[in-house]
Amino acid sequence: MDFIGIQNYTREMIRYAMFVPYLQAKIVTAKERKVEMTEMNWEVYPSSIYQMLKKFGSYPNMPPLIVTENGAAFKDQIEHGQVHDPRRLNYLQEAIKHVYQAKEEGVNVKGYFVWTFLDNFEWAEGYRPRFGLVYVDFQNQQRIIKSSGHWYANFLK
Repeated sequence: MDFIGIQNYTREMIRYAMFVPYLQAKIVTAKERKVEMTEMNWEVYPSSIYQMLKKFGSYPNMPPLIVTENGAAFKDQIEHGQVHDPRRLNYLQEAIKHVYQAKEEGVNVKGYFVWTFLDNFEWAEGYRPRFGLVYVDFQNQQRIIKSSGHWYANFLK
């Protein structure tokens, strides 16, 4: 293989569950744990990307790793023609910091892609969860670069 693609958004916590066949484990939801959540009801936990990269990077003869999807869906609001999304911005800054940390510690990370450029149709959720760096009005197709999108463009420069 030329590379291994890593997709990561959150972590899952489990607990022992005697009556669950085979696994003997059950997910403890973010809601049950009363932690900050995304629109997908996932825990906001950007450091999980670091743990994934370190785990995969520790396997022998591992090809380069590329983060092919990473992001967070939050409710976006248009105010005065702009979309400010500080929670997504913070998530991305923290996740990228952890990718860099893994790379500095010797993990062979060769790339990182945000999920996603534009708000899109999520196959299991529809148009409600917005992951994009660019807001899409699905009625008239207007696009507005979110504050996270402006930050990411400047970061890449």
